[in-house]
Amino acid sequence: MKKFQTAISILIMFITNISIASAVEKKQWLPFYNSPEFTPHWLTPNSAQANQFHQVSDFKFMNQDGDFVSNETVENKIYVASFFFTSCPGICPKMRSQLAKVQEIYKDDDNVIIISHSIQPSNDTVEVLSHYAKKNDVLSGKWHLVTGKREDIYKIAKKGYFASEDLGKFVDDEDFLHTENLVLVDTNKHIRGIYNGLNNRSVSHLIEDIKQLEKENIQ
Repeated sequence: MKKFQTAISILIMFITNISIASAVEKKQWLPFYNSPEFTPHWLTPNSAQANQFHQVSDFKFMNQDGDFVSNETVENKIYVASFFFTSCPGICPKMRSQLAKVQEIYKDDDNVIIISHSIQPSNDTVEVLSHYAKKNDVLSGKWHLVTGKREDIYKIAKKGYFASEDLGKFVDDEDFLHTENLVLVDTNKHIRGIYNGLNNRSVSHLIEDIKQLEKENIQ
């Protein structure tokens, strides 16, 4: 009987160790997201399941330098996506200062870029974006402020990055609704993180998660 109990105990320990090892392995990777609820899905990167998961669709916008920014721009790059408009009096200045931290830390890392989409593209022309970029020390080639057709920007915002359906709705004479979320996208255009661009701790997590994604790419 004792031998039987010992065997059972060993089996339970074996199963427990496998479960712990599996959990540890899972935590090595950032989750994947495919819906506005941002429910995490724990997939193995580059697996068949991951490769069939939601990806940000192809896009083509123009940045503050008059250069096109497209899916080719982000090929094999990690990037942070956000939404703003240059005359925003509300949350944009705070979000800009938080993204400036990301820019500073990764300014010499060619594998990481930032794309901020204007939700008022008719007003935020290339000239306006260029002035805004110079005024706020936005680095060309590292941080792209993009404009384009309104329908294209709103489509990718809602279908690609799962921004709020209320995005761009009128608030008052100077302001419009937009999201404070920062979206982390991997080299395969999968959404791997969502962060509050107004929260210091959340942005610190974003900075660390970018490092984690870079490690993932070399493993």
